[in-house]
Formats: sequence, structure tokens, C-alpha cells
Amino acid sequence: MIHFGSLTIAPQQLVSYLKRSVRIRDICKQETYGRIVMATAQEKGITVDEEEIQTEANQLRHQMKLESAKETLRWLDEQLITPADWEDGIRERLLRQKLAKYLFEPQVSAYFTQHKLSYDKAILYRIVVRDAPLAQELFYQIAEAETSFYQAAHQYDISEQRRFYCGYEGQLSRQNLKPDVAAQVFGSKPKDILGPIKSEQGYDLLMVEDFLAAELTDELRTQIMNQLLNEWLEREVVYLIHQ
Repeated sequence: MIHFGSLTIAPQQLVSYLKRSVRIRDICKQETYGRIVMATAQEKGITVDEEEIQTEANQLRHQMKLESAKETLRWLDEQLITPADWEDGIRERLLRQKLAKYLFEPQVSAYFTQHKLSYDKAILYRIVVRDAPLAQELFYQIAEAETSFYQAAHQYDISEQRRFYCGYEGQLSRQNLKPDVAAQVFGSKPKDILGPIKSEQGYDLLMVEDFLAAELTDELRTQIMNQLLNEWLEREVVYLIHQ
């Protein structure tokens, strides 16, 4: 039983809720991922010691501004978990990181070389407006130098944040964009104006400030190892549920 304040919730009630909210399959998949990680780590002799768990716990506490043991215990109680539950979760995450490195670190360089274009980035600016005629009018005004992309974004974008940053969207790779949009963005030249493009929010105008060629940094190495691990776990789950 789970005690939620003055309420008591039976495990079956939680299962019923997950089914009603169509989340039960994803939860089952994540649980199976955890089992595979633990079993494979044990098979390969990969372990996590208490010092590693404590170091990670301290980093998490610092990130969440839990400066004392009392504050940490109160937070854990609010999350309906015990210190042992928390440590088990940390142990599994650390094992997952070590397993990703053990299994896939030797493949990272070759994978990066083969998929390098997927990790190139564009410094992208975006204007989003509600209706097509306004988007088309802004396109013409920018093309004819009657206004700049940055001025139009500052004045017309529906997002307060993008207005403040004059349309700056960020450094985005192909993976961050829909395939058809990625094709247009990475097929353009810096300062080209793209659009209007129908999106979920309205109509978009896009402009690439510049392109950044991908480099195999430590951060990207970790990202690729985690991606390869997730793909491997997905294949393992498919095998297990169909055997």
C-alpha cells in the first residue's frame, strides 16, 4: 500500500490508472529496460560502489538545493520514496551509464563518422505568427529589406521570449527538427529566409544565422553511447516480448 497523505492507494489502483491513461505499456517497457541493464551489468561484472552512489546523491542534492539531510528526507517523503528507493534509482542510472560505455564506447568514432551530418547544427532564428497573410507579408518585407528579420521577430512573434531575443531559437541539429523542415534549413544558405511554413503554433519564417560543423566532444560521445544503448535496449525488449 502507498500512503498519500491521509489517503491509502493500493498498487492495483495505480495499475488501473496507468491503464486508463494509456501509460502502462511505456512503464512496463521502462521496467524491462531496468531489468536488462541490471542483468547485463551483473553478467559483465559491472558494479557501482557506495562511494559512487553517495557522490552522485550529493550532486543531485546540490542541484535541487537540498542543503541538509533534513531537507533531503522531507523531499523524499514528498516523493513517496525512501532513502533506499532513491539509492536504488541512482545505482541503476550509474549502471546504465557504465554499461553504455562498456558496450558502445568502441563504436562511437565510427558511428560519428558515418552519421556526422546528423549532428551538424544551424544557428536558427524563427518568427511564428498566427495567420498566413501576416507571415507572407513579413516574408516580402524582409526580402525587400523594408524591415529586418530581427525587427520583425521583435515586433510580431507570438512568443514573448522570442520577441525578447529577436527570434533566436538556438543551435539546432537535424534531429531537433521535423524531416521536411530540416531539409529546408540545411539546404539553405546563411541569411536565406524560409517560409511561411505551417506549424502547430501557426506560420513560421526561418533564417539560419550560420552553420556549425559537428565535433566529437565528450558530451556528444556520451549522447551517442546513450543513443546506441537505447536502441539496443529496444531490440532486446522486442526480442523478449516476442520469444
